[in-house]
Amino acid sequence: MDGGRESFERESLLPSPTSTKGEQTNKYLAPHSPYTRPRFNFNHLLTAFVAGTLACFITQYAICGSTCFTYKADSHNPKSTSTNVAALANPNAGSTERHNFPPPSPTNAFPSLFPTDVGYPGGTPTGAEAAVIVTAPAYPLHTAAAVLVTPESSNKSFNLLRKWGNLSPWYSVERGAFGLDSGPEIPETCRVTGLHLLHRHGARYPTAYATYGGPAKLASRLNHVAANWTASGDLKFLNDWTYKLGEEVLTPFGRQQLFDLGISTRLKYGFLLKNFTESNTIPVFRTESQDRMLASALNFAIGFFGYPFEGQYQQSITIEANGVNNTLAPYKTCPNAYVASISDRGRPYVAKWASIYLEKARKRLQPQLDGFKLSIEDVYIMQQLCAYETVALGYSKFCELFTEDEWEGFDYSLDLYFWYTSSFGYALGRSLGIGYVQELVARLTHTPIPIHNFSTNATLNDNPITFPLGQSLYVDATHEVVVLQVLTALNLSTLAAQGPLPADHIPKNRTFRSSKLAPFATNVHFQLLECTSVPGPQIRVVVNDAPVPLTGIEGCPAHKDGMCSVETFVKAQKKIIGEADWAYDCHGNWTIPEGWETTTGEPPRAR
Repeated sequence: MDGGRESFERESLLPSPTSTKGEQTNKYLAPHSPYTRPRFNFNHLLTAFVAGTLACFITQYAICGSTCFTYKADSHNPKSTSTNVAALANPNAGSTERHNFPPPSPTNAFPSLFPTDVGYPGGTPTGAEAAVIVTAPAYPLHTAAAVLVTPESSNKSFNLLRKWGNLSPWYSVERGAFGLDSGPEIPETCRVTGLHLLHRHGARYPTAYATYGGPAKLASRLNHVAANWTASGDLKFLNDWTYKLGEEVLTPFGRQQLFDLGISTRLKYGFLLKNFTESNTIPVFRTESQDRMLASALNFAIGFFGYPFEGQYQQSITIEANGVNNTLAPYKTCPNAYVASISDRGRPYVAKWASIYLEKARKRLQPQLDGFKLSIEDVYIMQQLCAYETVALGYSKFCELFTEDEWEGFDYSLDLYFWYTSSFGYALGRSLGIGYVQELVARLTHTPIPIHNFSTNATLNDNPITFPLGQSLYVDATHEVVVLQVLTALNLSTLAAQGPLPADHIPKNRTFRSSKLAPFATNVHFQLLECTSVPGPQIRVVVNDAPVPLTGIEGCPAHKDGMCSVETFVKAQKKIIGEADWAYDCHGNWTIPEGWETTTGEPPRAR
């Protein structure tokens, strides 16, 4: 029976054998069934055709009026007077698309019916704490972002994810990246006694403000003139493209980054928790109040402690708001940080460099966008969209538009920006980072901060519960600009060796790279060590698994693994703190002279 049905379906879909009269017959159709061939003459067919054509014309005109029958010239053939209607841009191209999940009042939400703890947990004994940096034969490097997809490249050594400056996902940078031929593994003869971890939040959507570029700008322009342009070739996807990015909060990938960082830190340094058990205390980790910052800290905690993490640590949430002292957001109490002549210094450098490295790309892409004039800034935004869409949506068509050299140029553009607006080339780089350095010195020496004359918060810092001293593990979450300012304040001068950075070419062998120093989820390890080979407690600074030379810090030797005695390190930092002038730097009436530069993050001083 099934075989007959299969045969019927096959013969109904395929042409049947031709009869002797040239007609097709089907043995499964009865002579008088509804499927027998009807008989119509030529007049019937002609009348039906004319009526159908007229009906289609009237219906189409009623829906869209005369615009349905207006055609643009083919961008590839100026003499052409028509083009395929389907190729015209979608009127919604470039518009903002939002999926507002979760719904505000779901009708099936009954939390009482879905408790998170129903008892019956089974066995719950825990094992020994991990110490991978001590026990494993090799250090676990962070090399990729498995959930993100980028265009394939014939150059196997090229990794697009590492060419987006501060928008790159963090990775273990290569040995020698900062000028020191040493790896992240603990030096021989040494053991870890403590860790101070400073990390950035995870991948986020674009911020509301951008001095140059800004993904939403291009979307707005495309949507504003949507009826007047058509894309083709590599840009054809723009005809139906919509802007799907949110603003400032973590992306799903950003959440994963901090969860993974928490797990990685637990596996490497979990053994430090034994000190808390012995002292009958729990750690205090810090973050600040911005949504992406708090979400990053909590995702880190879930990775580090597991769920639920209540009772295992305490999360200090400092306030990021104007007028509130906060070492994790120091610019909020430094009025000069908002002076346009200071905060926008990076824009002209980025704009000048973009006009050099993106001109060929603009000329290449412009013929593929008929009716819309591309600026250099528009093309730069396309590169930003590649990075932002990838870390938010998993893949971006914009990534396919540029060459490897153009991505190298984009990476350097962000080095320029952060050099001149956040770090060694920024007039306030040192002052904004010194508050955290004060806290680091207090923790290293187990003594309270003596004078609150920078961005430290006396209410929190003077309380041994909210700012504990003498612990073996500290974790602080902040922004990439603050990470760079802390590195500047510490006077890690080897990172500034090629500065000031030029805006007309990429210098060779530069150590200041924002993709290596300040990517999404960047992490700085201040490792405390005790070694049999050198006297006294030691400290070293490891940025994204690459040790940084401490020779810029007064008294620190050129050690092969980047170690310096804690005593020497603290003495040098106290001197830097004593020489800095927050009142002048942040409240003084000073301007930046034409052609003035700095490589120490200090403002011009009065003569």
